[in-house]
Amino acid sequence: MKFQDLLAYQKSFSLAMKIFEITKLFPKEEMYSLTDQMRRSSRSVPANIAEAYRKRVYPRHFHSKLTDSDAENSETQVWLEFSLKCNYIDKSVYTELSNESNEVGKLINYMILNPEKFGVQS
Repeated sequence: MKFQDLLAYQKSFSLAMKIFEITKLFPKEEMYSLTDQMRRSSRSVPANIAEAYRKRVYPRHFHSKLTDSDAENSETQVWLEFSLKCNYIDKSVYTELSNESNEVGKLINYMILNPEKFGVQS
C-alpha cells in the first residue's frame, strides 16, 4: 500500500487543494500572512501523514508524525475561523471546509488509536 492510498491522506490533500484555490481570492495584503499560513498548515497535514506512514516501522515516530499532522489540522481550523471573521469566506464555505477538516481529524485519530491496522508493529 502507498501512502496515497490512505483515506486520511486523500481527504487532507483534497482539503489543502480547496484551501489553495480559495486563498487565491484573498486580498493581496494577506499574501504573506493569512494566505501563507493557511496554505502551509493545510499542506503539512498530508505531508505529515505521508511521513508517518513511511515511519511505521518505528511506532513512536509514527505516533509523533500523526500528532504533528493533527496539530497542523487544528491550526488550519484556526485560520479558517479567521478567514470567516475577516469576511474572506462566507459561512457556507467555512462550514464545508471545517466539516472536512473535522473528518480529517477523525481519520488521523483513528490511525493514532489503531496503528496496527497501518502496519505498525508493537
